[in-house]
Amino acid sequence: MREYLLCLAAAAAVTYLTVPLARALALRWGALAKVRDRDVHDEPTPRLGGLAMLAGLLAGLLLASKLPQMSSVFSGDGRAPIALLGGVAIIVALGLVDDRWGLAAPSKLAGQVLAASVMALQGISIIWLPFGGTLVLDPVTSVLLTVLVVLVCINAINMVDGLDGLAAGIVAVAAAAFFAYSYLLSVEVGFERATLATLTCALLVGMCAGFLPYNVFPARIFMGDTGSMLLGFLMAAAIITLSGQIDPNAIEGGTLLPALLPILLPLAVLVLPFLDLALAVLRRTRKRRSPFAPDKQHLHHRLLEMGHSQRRTVLLMYGWTAVVAAAALTMAFVPVVFGLGILVVGTLVVATVALRPRWDKSRQARAKQMSRTGS
Repeated sequence: MREYLLCLAAAAAVTYLTVPLARALALRWGALAKVRDRDVHDEPTPRLGGLAMLAGLLAGLLLASKLPQMSSVFSGDGRAPIALLGGVAIIVALGLVDDRWGLAAPSKLAGQVLAASVMALQGISIIWLPFGGTLVLDPVTSVLLTVLVVLVCINAINMVDGLDGLAAGIVAVAAAAFFAYSYLLSVEVGFERATLATLTCALLVGMCAGFLPYNVFPARIFMGDTGSMLLGFLMAAAIITLSGQIDPNAIEGGTLLPALLPILLPLAVLVLPFLDLALAVLRRTRKRRSPFAPDKQHLHHRLLEMGHSQRRTVLLMYGWTAVVAAAALTMAFVPVVFGLGILVVGTLVVATVALRPRWDKSRQARAKQMSRTGS
């Protein structure tokens, strides 16, 4: 655990220290987020915060390569780190071009497919699923399924990146939850191949922690597509490394859930981004629009319309992510009923806070009506 925390701290420190450099580069290069109808910021804001996150990632990986406990990640042919960095290089290059000049949705999608394919073909891919025992995938299906998972994760994080601090905070909470589960498998249960997933999640938490001080409302810099696609890609890589390369039928005893848990946990910790993505695709296709056509009907937009401030909206979405993640983790280690209890109680608490502005408006409307009637 100590070495994971060291890598996390290194990623956070380097990210924090390099954000001003990324901001200066964005201002000089003209990589600014202009104010559009669907945006909530009211003045042009520098992008390229993802470059600082990249610096934090590289620093964390470099430190990890020098630590004895991390040797299993970099030993042997070292294909997994190379596969990860190969995909990261393409994603970051794609994000830089989009943040500076803008790319059409098909071009971005093609670049994402290329990055995912490079990673999959170099060794980070889903090779079996826990259906009917253990379903071993053929090479073509393995690559296609890996690409699909990467695309979903990247675009889910990209779509939720609509308020200051929202995407970074949600990814930090989700990565922390996945780190806890992955750490159990890699250290306590002894699955060495889970180590890359554990390390990646630790670095994700550090990168987000180092970036958030500059990104909370009012943000001084945005992560841009460089950052949001990088976060989504790394989260997908962690999910694939753990869920797709460890035989879930080998997880025995204790209080762990059956073989489906490695598949269900990633869905749980990223439930809000996945839900927002699914609703956006459904909403836009029903209107016969492109699934990538922007609009102002995301979950955070709806909370803003209810009367919440930006900060309150972000905290509410953090809360929902934390509740679902905590419930999923609890189900992994203790009887399911306790996890369901946390989910129900936590959801009720967060929902009560979320609905408060609507109730306040109703009370104010009734008070006005009564005062008019009394007069």
